[in-house]
Amino acid sequence: MRTTRTKTSRTGSATALVIGLALVVLVSLGVLGEEWLPTSAPPAVDYDYELRFPADRYPETGAHIAAAIERGSSQVCTIDRGGADRNRDLSLRGIPTRSGYDRDEWPMAMCAEGGDQASVAYISPSDNRGAGSWVSNQLSDYPDGTVVLFVIEGDVDRSGVDFATD
Repeated sequence: MRTTRTKTSRTGSATALVIGLALVVLVSLGVLGEEWLPTSAPPAVDYDYELRFPADRYPETGAHIAAAIERGSSQVCTIDRGGADRNRDLSLRGIPTRSGYDRDEWPMAMCAEGGDQASVAYISPSDNRGAGSWVSNQLSDYPDGTVVLFVIEGDVDRSGVDFATD
């Protein structure tokens, strides 16, 4: 059985950040040429756990999360269960309901990164509720304040995401 949780260390991200900053300073001082600067390095993200989200089981939710991250939403979720109701109210305010669909939020309401800046998409209720239950089960042992990196596993069709927000 494949595990969905991975504990990581924050020191790797901190080291990469320090090296990157040092390179920028050395290039700006003229000590090094611009060829030393990274051109397409992914941003460093600090997190406590990595959650591998199964897009094959929940394709609409997986596609929404992936597309929202591509559009600038956070890839991490800082667990904040106490703020979930407020975040849900903020993220869904002004988004009309649509018969036969749920309004899916990314970042989720239980994430400190959620709220009025969340991406909202219309997806099927079974996919949305199944995914929500799965994520809730995976994160049930983690306390508030835990930073979780979401990694989408499997193929997703981002082009079919029906965004309710821009």
